[in-house]
Amino acid sequence: MNVAELLRGSEHPAFSFEILPPLKGAGLGRLRHVVEMLREFCPAYINITTHSAEYVYRERADGLLQRTVLRRRPGTVAVAAALQYEYGIPVVPHVLCQGFTREETEYVLLDLQFLGMTHVLALRGDKPRAAGLTKPRQQGDANAHTTDLIEQINAFNEGCFIDGTTTDAPPEPFTYGVACYPEKHEEAPNGAEDLQWFKRKVELGAGYGVTQLFYDNAAYFRFVEQARAAGIRVPIVPGLKPFTRLAQLNTIPKTFHCDLPEALVNEAAHLHTDDQARALGIEWGIAQARELIAAGVPGIHFYSMGAAESIREIAKAVF
Repeated sequence: MNVAELLRGSEHPAFSFEILPPLKGAGLGRLRHVVEMLREFCPAYINITTHSAEYVYRERADGLLQRTVLRRRPGTVAVAAALQYEYGIPVVPHVLCQGFTREETEYVLLDLQFLGMTHVLALRGDKPRAAGLTKPRQQGDANAHTTDLIEQINAFNEGCFIDGTTTDAPPEPFTYGVACYPEKHEEAPNGAEDLQWFKRKVELGAGYGVTQLFYDNAAYFRFVEQARAAGIRVPIVPGLKPFTRLAQLNTIPKTFHCDLPEALVNEAAHLHTDDQARALGIEWGIAQARELIAAGVPGIHFYSMGAAESIREIAKAVF
């Protein structure tokens, strides 16, 4: 059963969460801790993020700059395989356009196919932002948009490789979800055009959408209503991330381009410590999740980076 079928067929909202591969050189200890902390809530699947490479310029002893390629979080396929093998929980690796050539993407698909992992999240990926002497890695033959990536996956499912050679169609084709944005993607000129891109991804074969994080359920409900009016019928899974530090009340809206509702801002105005912020994050997350579940959402997807303990408290209250 693929993720879209699972979301449609479950009697109760599915619990899922996203984790990051460890930094280069680190082990799986921290990830195992997160999975073991949250698996008591019977996660339907776990998303594994992917991170593109970038060029880093370092000054040499002779004063010249040396350019090297750096990937800070390698190993998405290996991490996904290890977790699925160890815990028996379906994994959904992210597959990106940004930072990967079409050939590299093809080999990722081959590796995942060999390992029996055929559910992925197809994403363009954030454009790397230059910082100091760090610059985005320039790809050669890369997919520019998620729709291009989807077309490559669809061709792979038909047994067509990018060099023009063909083979038998795989016995279990890839299924995939995509991202969607209740408060629109930062690069979209308006919400209507952003919604049309989501619709196009669904028309090409996306089985479900998972939203960017948000704190105002009204934005999610409005987005779902607009999607249904546009003819989009796939499950739309809300994505939540409880804030855990006081500073996040300022950084999260800027980073993820989401608005904080007035009621949350008013409550946050009285906070003075990270402990107070974490407690409010849990309280707000519980209220959000309860309202979403009462409205019949297909599942709730949690972004766990730095927030696993808070997610556990929310899950204990609502799942």
